[in-house]
Amino acid sequence: MSQVLHTPPPTTSAPAAGEDDLAALAARHGLSVSGARPSLPEYVRQLWARRHFIGAFATAKLTAQYSQAKLGQVWQVMTPLLNAAVYYFIFGVLMNTKRGVEDYVPFLVTGVFVWTFTQSSIMAGTKAISGNLGLVRALHFPRAALPVSFCLQQLQQLMFSMAALVVILLAFGVPPAASWVLAVPALILQFVFNAGVSLIMARVGSKIPDMAQLMPFLLRTWMYGSGVMFSIHHMTGPDSGLPSWVGPVLQVNPAVVYIDLMRFALIDSFGGGMLPDHVWAMALGWALLAGIGGFIYFWKAEETYGRG
Repeated sequence: MSQVLHTPPPTTSAPAAGEDDLAALAARHGLSVSGARPSLPEYVRQLWARRHFIGAFATAKLTAQYSQAKLGQVWQVMTPLLNAAVYYFIFGVLMNTKRGVEDYVPFLVTGVFVWTFTQSSIMAGTKAISGNLGLVRALHFPRAALPVSFCLQQLQQLMFSMAALVVILLAFGVPPAASWVLAVPALILQFVFNAGVSLIMARVGSKIPDMAQLMPFLLRTWMYGSGVMFSIHHMTGPDSGLPSWVGPVLQVNPAVVYIDLMRFALIDSFGGGMLPDHVWAMALGWALLAGIGGFIYFWKAEETYGRG
């Protein structure tokens, strides 16, 4: 007697709820994805709503920066002044880059202060996310608030340096002039540029922590090509022996643009002939390119910060 094995008929069961059904259920009850990236206009609105937090956070960081030092906030002015003194001895005296440059000390100090603003903003922005993971993971807020607040902190610190710069200008015989008001739009454009680059580096630094170790070398190289310690106009002139294209290429450098604008605004011997053509258009262009481009680039990765 043989047995016949019969394959049992397949059982049917109710289909599991699909992703579309779950999404509809969540939407019906007002639920949304945790940490989802908002639209760009909504993101801007959220960031503007936190403007008071950004200002308070920047001020608190600035106050705490030198809280353990005996001289306290005096270091906000002493640090760039000491840097300027070192650069004056090495470049102005030993390498004689002051040759042919009128008002070299105001020229140098202005360059050092303006460059330090950009350098410090970018360095702080690089570590804005990776160095504040506890805050990023604990609280819900637009992450762009962190690199922007660090740039604002550096702008506040620059204001202390600018007060010292005015004293130096007067001490070396540079008279006050109406052109000093041009420093305001120049600083605004530079702040927008710095914030944009900081946003870019904040996203890069959040994914590549080693970038914070590499940035000092990149920024130092950038500084040496930005005319902080020497006049690009004199160093690349007809008698320099350099190809004719070197000067125009260096003058397109955004750091050079903002440094030269500040020198033009504050130092009467630094005339318009030392500025590149269409310098204000370039300053505005760099600010818009870095500011808008950097903001969008950072926003696109908003939901990834603090994860992993």
